[in-house]
Amino acid sequence: MTLTPPRTVSDVRPGTVTGADANQAPPLAPYDASADVALVEALHREGAGWAEDDVRRLGRLAGSPEAQRWAEDANRFEPELRVVDRYGNRVDEVEFHPAWHQLMDTAISEGLGGAAWADERAGAHVARTAGSLVWGHTEAGHGCPVTMTYAVVPALRHAPALAEVYEPLLTSRVYEPGLRVPTEKQGLLAGMGMTERQGGSDVRTNTTVAQSTEEPGVFTLHGAKWFTSAPMCDVFLVLAQSPGGLSCFLVPRILPDGSRNRFHVVRLKDKLGNRSNASSEPELDGAVAWLVGEEGRGVRTIIDMVSCTRLDCATGSAALMRKALVEAGHHVQHRAAFGRRLVDQPLMRNVLADLALESEAATAFTLRLSGAADRALRGDEQEQAFRRIGTAVGKYWITKRGPAFTAEAMECLGGNGYVEESGMPRLYREAPLNSIWEGSGNVNALDVLRALGREPVVADALMHEIGLARGGDARLDAAADRLGADLAAAARDLGSIEFRARRLVEQMALTLQASLLVRHSSPAVADAFCSSRLDGHGGLAFGTLDADVDAGAILERALPGLASA
Repeated sequence: MTLTPPRTVSDVRPGTVTGADANQAPPLAPYDASADVALVEALHREGAGWAEDDVRRLGRLAGSPEAQRWAEDANRFEPELRVVDRYGNRVDEVEFHPAWHQLMDTAISEGLGGAAWADERAGAHVARTAGSLVWGHTEAGHGCPVTMTYAVVPALRHAPALAEVYEPLLTSRVYEPGLRVPTEKQGLLAGMGMTERQGGSDVRTNTTVAQSTEEPGVFTLHGAKWFTSAPMCDVFLVLAQSPGGLSCFLVPRILPDGSRNRFHVVRLKDKLGNRSNASSEPELDGAVAWLVGEEGRGVRTIIDMVSCTRLDCATGSAALMRKALVEAGHHVQHRAAFGRRLVDQPLMRNVLADLALESEAATAFTLRLSGAADRALRGDEQEQAFRRIGTAVGKYWITKRGPAFTAEAMECLGGNGYVEESGMPRLYREAPLNSIWEGSGNVNALDVLRALGREPVVADALMHEIGLARGGDARLDAAADRLGADLAAAARDLGSIEFRARRLVEQMALTLQASLLVRHSSPAVADAFCSSRLDGHGGLAFGTLDADVDAGAILERALPGLASA
């Protein structure tokens, strides 16, 4: 983050209300979204240092006035559903502002879609996550189809014949909007349709029916989905009840003969945030679909997709937190109150330092999970076990912290942060989504319990990871001992701890984050995190760090130039 020279209180002339003398922060953009020490360190640590130049280039673009304007326009001019054309023909098309297409084109061409699956270099998935963390400084809505295009690939591999046709197009770096025969395009986008209004996360209650046809592996689907993003994708993975049970299917919008599939968009959701993205309710009125994986094993098939989307939920929240922190840091450096700049106010420094701790912990955790995924996909069994439990824990905790974090960062800007043109209200509306999408907090907490019950090795993998920091901080050692004892007790009677599952998962997340910071961050960051998150020397609100923390060192690491401003 490059900071402009600060003004002093004496620069403000009484009676002036406009221009540089109005005690207002100058525009933040241009800035470098990749100017994040914790992110760059983790990029190298997790095996993708070779991507640093690309990540930094993308970070500079993300913080440019042009890209920030794309983000604003894509949310100001929301997508519109066009059900029929001028002649009354059913078209079910969604029209987006050009800014949306600029964001999408950049994300796909920079490899944030499915390109990592076609990259044989170790660390390819880490590089993608790091790119997503910096490009996330623009806006989150377009990240939905980008994420699903990435996540569909491992699920589609359960149908090798289909993967052979579609995977090269899903891993392409070409963004080609518009509905055409998928195999005639240079690049494809993918979505998924899992939930239905009567069941939500309980997909086994789905009522969409898949009827077999005379052609093996080809079905027609009849039913409706409750949340499907984004309806202008080329293909979708959909769950439906076939004669053999709940199964997974590939549904194209355009059939091989060029005709439109019977995939009708009823309406677009009017959502709290994520306004740039078109979330829809589609009806499947005999839509042609191809079976993916074994019939009756739909959840098992699509879970490979869900594991990837859950990691991206954590990534999205970590990016949102970092963006909010940068906005807050920029404001307090330039705004004065009560005779001093805000950054020089001790309590404000406490708040910013606390936010910086949370942001770095989220970034380190996210990139550690991405590194685990990259190595697990290459056959590392230890990392497979850690990924299994770590992704559920990270998705639960990082996304859960986002709303409170964003609210506190907005408060740093005061009334200025509450108006739309600051951009903070958009971040605030966006913040709850990742905790809800791909399974709410309860679903993820229960998933952790399920993993502990079915795959006891995952607890060992978690404790092994935490144990790598053994001896680095006495408070962490004590927390690790408590967690180990609690996990052992849980293993003896998993059925009795569902009521307090969230507390156990929170304990896992904080202990794991502390271990990462003790091993890899600065002493000031590690000490303050362990003190406030593990040892009880911090309150429940941000800005309650103990008096002996080195706030200056924390801020200098998170936002260089701010500590000594």
